[in-house]
Amino acid sequence: MTHLTSRGRWSVLAVCCLSLLIVSLDVTALNVALPSIQQDLNSPLSGLQWTVDGYTLVLASLLMFSGSLADRVGRRRVFQVGLAVFTTASLLCSAAPGLGWLIAARALQAIGGSMLNPVALSIISDVFSDSRERARAIGVWGGVVGISMAAGPIIGGALVESAGWRAIFWINVPIGLAALALTRRYVPESRAERPRRADPVGQVLVVVLLATVTYAIIESPVRGWTSPLVAGCAVAALCALLGLLRYEPRRVDPLIDLRFFRSVPFAGATVIAAATFFALGGFLFVSSLYLQNVRGLDPLHAGLFMLPMAITALVGAPLSGRILAARGPRVPLVAAGAALCASSVLQALTYSAHLSAAPLFCAYALFGLGFGMATAPISHTAVSAMPRSQSGVAAAVASACRQFGQSLGVAVIGALMATGAHTGTAAFVQASRTAWWIIAGCGGAVLLLGTLTSGRWAQSTARLTAERLAAEETRTTVKT
Repeated sequence: MTHLTSRGRWSVLAVCCLSLLIVSLDVTALNVALPSIQQDLNSPLSGLQWTVDGYTLVLASLLMFSGSLADRVGRRRVFQVGLAVFTTASLLCSAAPGLGWLIAARALQAIGGSMLNPVALSIISDVFSDSRERARAIGVWGGVVGISMAAGPIIGGALVESAGWRAIFWINVPIGLAALALTRRYVPESRAERPRRADPVGQVLVVVLLATVTYAIIESPVRGWTSPLVAGCAVAALCALLGLLRYEPRRVDPLIDLRFFRSVPFAGATVIAAATFFALGGFLFVSSLYLQNVRGLDPLHAGLFMLPMAITALVGAPLSGRILAARGPRVPLVAAGAALCASSVLQALTYSAHLSAAPLFCAYALFGLGFGMATAPISHTAVSAMPRSQSGVAAAVASACRQFGQSLGVAVIGALMATGAHTGTAAFVQASRTAWWIIAGCGGAVLLLGTLTSGRWAQSTARLTAERLAAEETRTTVKT
């Protein structure tokens, strides 16, 4: 455990939040820029999906590897490498001459990004040892997501409007360089007491599983589900999943420690994370195309239209952290699920090409509130009930579920929108209504799971799992 003064701990939190800021700004700003990228690079809708999912897929695939690597070789060291790679890749994104180059640069960005947020969350968990103080810190951490959601669409829209879509990647460079310098000064080095072994087989299986599932979903509207390539991807995904379930429990240091899922709150947090970020990915994808391609707004005004969502996310995240510290995760999770569901149902019932601003702003505000309320309890539940030596891996599993959920959201909702995008405004709006019903289902899942996984019985499974993991860790350390 790292011992710092109160000022030192909050300095570390500030540095870690910078890494979250550049990653989150990149996501929100990019979604505003999608129509401009589509026009400039002559991209089909599936190309826009891969511009987003090329990043989130690589990120989700490597998060658990990066988390365990940080626990083994040092969290600050891996964090610094991640900042350097992410910043460099952002410059490459801005210079991409075509769609393929942009997707490749985004994948490189994701390699750096995989070393940032889960590692930063592990650093926060290490320096904030008191559970209440940690909950407040994670609430602040979640508030940065709200800040990025508030600033990202506006900054992204302004940059696209004034200098083109390539400018959205420039903002990562000064923030990334500042974070590098501050990390060297303020963040202490930390690592797990017993280094975990690498798991190359598990890593390959995770990459195959995530990539084939997403490819099959994105390409199915064009190729059809009976296509040999799409069907082959589905079979490969199933084989990879079965391989993980059979291989990982036999390893001493698995990439995905399936024992974590004996904790009902942890298992619930991973599903809630996937559902919440599925909703976010679908929301941003549909809303950006709707505001610019259907309502005819320029990028800046499209960003301003999404401001109600961003403001309520900014308010909801720290509020969720305070409630979490005082009353536990149930209240913020139930509130999050209810708000996400209400927002999506409102849009499913009222969506049209000429929808007035008032119900749209109301739906956006509800969505932002729900998303903001969900971030802190997801992060806190993922790391708080695990042995400190495995906090990096636990945080990485939760982060991977976030990113894969967002990737699936873009893939599924984008596939649904593919037909409507080519057959006119009325078909696009009708497909959008179906998309909002799917997103409403995600909100309902958050509401239900938030209730079921936060009671006394669920908490008892978390304590028992942590005790067993700690005991097994001690036995393994003694043997080695």
